[in-house]
Amino acid sequence: MASLNCIARAASRSPGAPRAQGVRWLAALLLACLIAPGAAAQVAPGRVEGTATISRRLTRSRLRVRVYSEPGSLPASPAAHEDPFSDVVLYLESSTPLRGPAQPGPAPVMRQHGERFEPHVLPVLVGTTVEFPNDDDVYHNVFSLSRVRTFDLGRYPRGSSKSIQFLMSGVVQLFCHIHADMSGYILVLDNPFFVVPDSTGHFVLDGVPPGVYRLVAWHERIRPIGTAISVESGRTTTVRLDIPLPEPVTQR
Repeated sequence: MASLNCIARAASRSPGAPRAQGVRWLAALLLACLIAPGAAAQVAPGRVEGTATISRRLTRSRLRVRVYSEPGSLPASPAAHEDPFSDVVLYLESSTPLRGPAQPGPAPVMRQHGERFEPHVLPVLVGTTVEFPNDDDVYHNVFSLSRVRTFDLGRYPRGSSKSIQFLMSGVVQLFCHIHADMSGYILVLDNPFFVVPDSTGHFVLDGVPPGVYRLVAWHERIRPIGTAISVESGRTTTVRLDIPLPEPVTQR
């Protein structure tokens, strides 16, 4: 269809083509229309692949105190995150709008399970609606006072779910009015090029348009760490990231 449209446009611009040259002219025109899309397709997307390491200071678990749990209803001390990279998000920043393929599928889910938000950190694209189902035998509440999205879903029981759409990029911190030690994060990003590393720190970003970017590592307990990278057409850019906790400033 694109080739036919191309021929029609070119023919309308050349109404005076001699009949004697019609066959050769038409063949040349068809060849040009077929080659042009192929030339554009040669600018293939690139790939970003690498490994991240994380400071031990970021993997230390925090003491949790349950105030409202019934005795024996839940473990007294829930297991800490076994995978420290589950709280890390890597994403690309660009000086120009960065478009990518749509992300079809069901709405992302942040569960209330074992009196905690799971996952603790959830990256989503701007415009995404997130589901918040309650898996526990107790009432839960999800609310946020964040500038990016302020809301309060109220109390709801096990088996229920409520949802919120996030229309601005930024960090949304979540809490529960009933359980003061519950917290979680929704990281709302303005392009689809983001990833949570696997348990070994390995990560891949596919389909990245060629260009120069800032690869950002986000963790709730540090300021985002950025690394400049260049992505070439059809090539893999290899990156190694260290995610440290900045040393405290010594007071003089």
